[in-house]
Amino acid sequence: MRRALALASVAAENGDVPVGAVVLDPDGVVLGEGWNLREVEGDPTAHAEVVALRAAARHTGSWRLEDCTLVVTLEPCPMCAGAAMLARIGRIVLGAWDPKLGATGSVWDVVRDRRATHRIEVIGGVLEDEASRVLLDFFEDRR
Repeated sequence: MRRALALASVAAENGDVPVGAVVLDPDGVVLGEGWNLREVEGDPTAHAEVVALRAAARHTGSWRLEDCTLVVTLEPCPMCAGAAMLARIGRIVLGAWDPKLGATGSVWDVVRDRRATHRIEVIGGVLEDEASRVLLDFFEDRR
């Protein structure tokens, strides 16, 4: 989570919402990392999670990231939760919960829906105060 928080600060430096993400293999080796690039790339899908998943898939040579862990500073939105499911991620570890768009247990629970063909374990609240503070500081500076 500390690495994801460091990546979140890169997003903030580029004027984007400070979210960072890391994909780890079952042994804890980093396969991919990312931060929000929506503003830099003008791409609405360039969320930290999607950027990290793409990097991990390139690194492994496969879109199947079974048994991997996605560590992210903010609870994934529906798009990112869906991307994690499609990548067959085994676990999501998140920092701050997102009471507006969260899709791993707060507003929706996309990744554990009983109708889904793949379900993801969710561990929330890891370094939650730090992850929340990064976001609160970012938005406070813009209001």
